[in-house]
Amino acid sequence: MKIIIACGGTGGHLFPGVAVAQELKSRGHEVKLLISQKKVDARASDKYKNLEFDTVPAVAKPRTLSLKMVPFLWRMFKTVGQCKRMHREFGTDAVIGMGGFTSLAPVLAGHKMGARAYVHDSNALPGKANRLTARWCDKVFIGFEEAREYFSGHEVELTGTPVREEIRELPTREEAAERLGLDAGRQTVLVMGGSQGAMRLNSLMVEASKAMPGVQFLQITGSGDFERVKGELGDADDHKLLAFCDDMAAAYAVSDVAVMRSGASSLTELSYVGLASVLVPYPSAADDHQTLNAEVFSKVDAAFLRKESEMDSGSVVADLTAILGDADMLAKMGSAAEGLAVKDAAERICRAVEGA
Repeated sequence: MKIIIACGGTGGHLFPGVAVAQELKSRGHEVKLLISQKKVDARASDKYKNLEFDTVPAVAKPRTLSLKMVPFLWRMFKTVGQCKRMHREFGTDAVIGMGGFTSLAPVLAGHKMGARAYVHDSNALPGKANRLTARWCDKVFIGFEEAREYFSGHEVELTGTPVREEIRELPTREEAAERLGLDAGRQTVLVMGGSQGAMRLNSLMVEASKAMPGVQFLQITGSGDFERVKGELGDADDHKLLAFCDDMAAAYAVSDVAVMRSGASSLTELSYVGLASVLVPYPSAADDHQTLNAEVFSKVDAAFLRKESEMDSGSVVADLTAILGDADMLAKMGSAAEGLAVKDAAERICRAVEGA
């Protein structure tokens, strides 16, 4: 089969798309991934040399009762036309949207061209774009059972959210530490702010690390905040800063606990590797969906759920000390996280597409 996967805009859409593409290729299908024109997509996709990528404009929908709807509809019309030509040239049999407005035009165009159409939503509370895209889909794939009620009237299958090949087989802790320039023998906190930004969280983690001299920190700041955080941190042998990490397998393998946003794709990887966490939802996330994602983990004691507005460096230190200082708690949180994983998510999606 010839299958187009529309993903991109954030790593939360792109990486699950990569995972599905990897599985489809291993099953003998021809795959093309459509990503946005954002730099984050170009950088994240650059390491997957064996996959074919192309770009389409990502057209975000404004409020329905807005003057911006007129230019939005015009841009969407043009993008759908561009995607129709792409489907025609590729000979698309099926198109899979991995979420967000990067998916809408390719899925709509594929549907109009007679291809089978699917959309995947990885969040507990589906986004408006996916609920709209579902109108033109043969089936909707969901990452959390909590999302099913938002797609009433559609055929829905719980697949989980796919995980990239490199996350499925982690290196040893010692190998991971060597790759990242860390000490395998020290307790390690992984900090990830997510692609939407985390300036205050980044700063809180710098303050907290200075109060925990026996603990090692690996902090991924995001490219836009790296220099600022570097200035706040100063010289610190036990706190490694990265603007971007293209070796997340090593990052997970060397870490004991994560402090991070609660985007669905990151949570999926967290559950796959069985890592305890302190989850700090992005305060400006649409419909506060990251809080609902985090609640799935906190309800089974896989994570501490914290509001960023209520946090200070002292509370961060208290949380991390409680988790790292109790080996039994650390193990139970990791096991609870792993219990949420759907480890054959990519295979489930592929079987559904093949069997249609």
